Amino acid sequence: MQEIHLLCGRPLIKDRMHLISAIREIQSASGSVIAALDARLVVSDRHAAFAAKKALLALAEGRNVAKDPSLEILRYASGQRQIEKALLMGPSQATERMVLVVVGDLPGEASSLVDEDGLGCTTWKKDLVMEAFGISDDEIEAVGLDRLPDLVIERVALVDAYR
Repeated sequence: MQEIHLLCGRPLIKDRMHLISAIREIQSASGSVIAALDARLVVSDRHAAFAAKKALLALAEGRNVAKDPSLEILRYASGQRQIEKALLMGPSQATERMVLVVVGDLPGEASSLVDEDGLGCTTWKKDLVMEAFGISDDEIEAVGLDRLPDLVIERVALVDAYR
């Protein structure tokens, strides 16, 4: 399994299309896979790394839905089967912090994409997470808010079950 790196912080390129272009250029030059996620929806380092591992396994076994490994990571991180819905997990104009998931060698140029702030994957927004992952108030009441990250991991794990 290739090494997975997480870079968390403020995006240095605000325009979504320019950010995607810069990511593609760095991927092409380095051979690494880079997926950008909106940090408001990433509940933990475990969430991002687990999604990357699941995506890499799906690609290795030919079970992937997306041809692009970055999109496959995004799909798993979002807990969605459909790529179009998974794209909502990516950065937007409203993104103030992002998580870059880098698979493979960590290219030095990745630092030109994000200003790391040392907060890791800790700035998620409860209401946005619950909506994005289809988590109900009843589920939170049953398990407690502190288990919300576990419910998200469960959604990531269940992506394969909805084939």
